[in-house]
Amino acid sequence: MGKKPNRSAGTPAVAALTAAGIPFVARPYVHDDDAPSYGLEAAAALGVEQERVFKTLMTSVDGSLVAAVVPVSGSLDLKALAHSLGARKATMADPAVAQRRTGYVLGGISPIGQRQPSPVVIDESAHAQSTIFVSGGRRGLDIELAPADLIAATHALTAAIAGP
Repeated sequence: MGKKPNRSAGTPAVAALTAAGIPFVARPYVHDDDAPSYGLEAAAALGVEQERVFKTLMTSVDGSLVAAVVPVSGSLDLKALAHSLGARKATMADPAVAQRRTGYVLGGISPIGQRQPSPVVIDESAHAQSTIFVSGGRRGLDIELAPADLIAATHALTAAIAGP
């Protein structure tokens, strides 16, 4: 991962990682507006295993927004997310609220560089990978980085939050 980031990507996520000195590789791909799943599209387009590509889902946990980061090959266990934060209930956030709060569009929401940062919980399966991919802040751009660097960049908690 010694490559310099693709500065032409120009997203807040890229800017935040660059400013923090965190190593990453910007991995652009051609986005298809008709793709049924943004995350699975990214895995296929980049030629990487689905277990290494993570999606960012904005949730409401006891009324507060939380970014949940899970592999695209599975789903989010809302009960496990709430439990990991010592909360009673988690639901999916309203898409309009998620976009307004993060500054990103659906399918391009990154856990990094959000307009108003939310707490981040990353599924513990990320630790099994040397690098993972998360959205770079727009459809058609993923960022490859070490899980520990994503955790550091977002001050994330890791927990078993992925479902089947």
